[in-house]
Amino acid sequence: MVVKELDIILHRNRSILLEIMGKKKTQCKVARVVLEKKKFRFKYHTHQNINSKGKTYHYLYDFAWMEFSNDEILIVKQPLVLKKK
Repeated sequence: MVVKELDIILHRNRSILLEIMGKKKTQCKVARVVLEKKKFRFKYHTHQNINSKGKTYHYLYDFAWMEFSNDEILIVKQPLVLKKK
């Protein structure tokens, strides 16, 4: 049951990012309050990565987000990479 609930939260978070980004954009900045109003759950993500500048990217499948400042969140859509056989 816990796994299913977690999956629902992760997919809801991804849907929120997709709604904000749309299908054409590859990145954008958004006010943190916008995500909070949509009930985005910041502590849930699929994995994370710390870049060379010490900033942490939190991933949700094909999206990533990073705290750009205390009030702004940078959202990035990762390109789909297909593995060659």
